[in-house]
Amino acid sequence: MSDGQRADARRNYRRILAVAVDEVAEHGANASLEQIARVAGVGSATVRRHFPTRRALLEAVSHQRIEDLSERARALSGTGESRSALLEWLNEVVDYSATARGLAAVLVPGGVEVEPAHVNGCAATLEDAAAPLLRDAVRDGAVSPEVTLADLLALIAGIAMATEHYPDPAAQARRLFQLAFTGMGPQH
Repeated sequence: MSDGQRADARRNYRRILAVAVDEVAEHGANASLEQIARVAGVGSATVRRHFPTRRALLEAVSHQRIEDLSERARALSGTGESRSALLEWLNEVVDYSATARGLAAVLVPGGVEVEPAHVNGCAATLEDAAAPLLRDAVRDGAVSPEVTLADLLALIAGIAMATEHYPDPAAQARRLFQLAFTGMGPQH
């Protein structure tokens, strides 16, 4: 294979993955591979060459989203009001968690236990990236010092699970997360 062909294959891979991230966010784990190929401007054989199974594609999508959220946390760190920066990032995690509906069921088929190392690895990646956001919010008195990122991620996971069957799970998850984050008292 020539360097030009390898570069073309890398571009196709990146384009397919970017489209797949959007399609899975919109349609869940049942996103159409044919639609992904169409939007990416490649044939379905090209999609299957890069991602031989739906599971392989969904694993890549999940990994990419975790990387994107980690990068976003790093980008928001130190940019203005600490509570707002933390809340903005957490809302993006809520959106991802709510729109990733069905991913867990496909990536971890029924009856198969989730490998703790994988779940812990994803959580650890997010926690490492977002630690400065939480540290700044605690330092500024915007968040209680007892709050951990593990607490916040567990809360988001629970909200995502509780809202997955709503007609608009992302909107409901955002509403519930805002309620949890701001409290039930009237806002002044």
